Amino acid sequence: MNLPPELKYTKDHEWVKIDGDVATVGITDFAQGELGDIVYVEVETIDETLDKEEVFGTVEAVKTVSDLFLPLTGELIEFNEALEDEPEKVNSDPYGEGWMVKIRFSNPAEIEELMSDAEYKELIGA
Repeated sequence: MNLPPELKYTKDHEWVKIDGDVATVGITDFAQGELGDIVYVEVETIDETLDKEEVFGTVEAVKTVSDLFLPLTGELIEFNEALEDEPEKVNSDPYGEGWMVKIRFSNPAEIEELMSDAEYKELIGA
C-alpha cells in the first residue's frame, strides 16, 4: 500500500498536501481500494467556506457512496475537473492525478491534528 510520508492523513481516509496556505485533498490508496472502482466524484461546495470534518462532497463507487470530509477549516477554491470525465483517476493515481479539491485553510493549528503516515498505517492495521 502506498502512503507517501510527506503527506498528512485523516481518520476519514483523506490525504492532505500542504503548500503555503493551500491544501490539496484526496482519498488514500487504502480508501480507494476499499471502495473499489470509482464511477463518480461530486463536489458542489466550491467557493464555500466549511469547517473541519464537514462533508464537502461524495465519491461513488460501483458498490457504495461515501461522504468526503474536509480535513481543515477553509474555503474550497478548486475542484479537479478531470475527475468529471475520468473518475477512475482516483483509483489509478490517488495521490497524483486523482486529487479532489484544493482548500485555502484558515486555521494552520489544525494541521497538527492530522496523522502522519505511521499513525495512519496504525489506524488501518497496515
